[in-house]
Amino acid sequence: MSARWSYLTDMDGVLVREEHLIKGADDFLAELRDNGIKFLVLTNNSIYTPRDLRARLLRTGLDVPEEAIWTSALATAKFLDSQRPNGSAFVIGEAGLTTALHEAGYVLTDRDPDYVVLGETRTYSFTAITKAIRLIEAGAKFIATNPDPTGPSVEGVLPATGSIAALIERATGRSPYFVGKPNPLMMRSALRALGTHSEHTVMIGDRMDTDVHAGIEAGLQTVLVLTGISTRESAERYPYRPTLVIDSVADLLGRTGDPFATDPPPPLS
Repeated sequence: MSARWSYLTDMDGVLVREEHLIKGADDFLAELRDNGIKFLVLTNNSIYTPRDLRARLLRTGLDVPEEAIWTSALATAKFLDSQRPNGSAFVIGEAGLTTALHEAGYVLTDRDPDYVVLGETRTYSFTAITKAIRLIEAGAKFIATNPDPTGPSVEGVLPATGSIAALIERATGRSPYFVGKPNPLMMRSALRALGTHSEHTVMIGDRMDTDVHAGIEAGLQTVLVLTGISTRESAERYPYRPTLVIDSVADLLGRTGDPFATDPPPPLS
């Protein structure tokens, strides 16, 4: 294996959790920057633009440039641009998604769109969902930014894109195409944005079902951190395993050049 790695890292559960910095995350990113190691911060959340996310991360103490942030909204816009350049879409989502589609040359409309694109929002509208169902029945293709059924909040879990997609699918009988993790398409689009190859890239995440799954599907080495969703016990239930399991990204300090040089994949339990 190469002794020079690039990194894709999830955001929530790896670098921050509920708007708070995860201990060691700032030092980890600083080490990557100081050593000229390429990295992208990934998120399935399509609500925010990279500029918004940069501001959010700055409040926690993390300085991540906009160009180092890759969202499911950006991946969705890239995918649609490759499928039907300068197309049209009816969008349920926030500025992160609408901005990405506008910048890809898409027209946002509720009149005979090419696609219905479902993303994340904290204010899902029954009227908008009904409109989406009718447009899909009329022939619009159904795209969703990510399959996550729930998202976190201070008060507890919230219904997310995957849950609303299931509602629309049940009403229309049409399954959406999910662009975000665990679809390896998001990993490949991130690799292209980073300008690196899967053989020399590590995916760091806190979820077996999205981060590790997507990384394996895209041919990446994978690192599971235990600062978010998955635990050592829950990881045992999956038929695949990460290359490395660590308590947090702080465990990578001093070894970001090659995180696998001295440690074979440890047992999950």
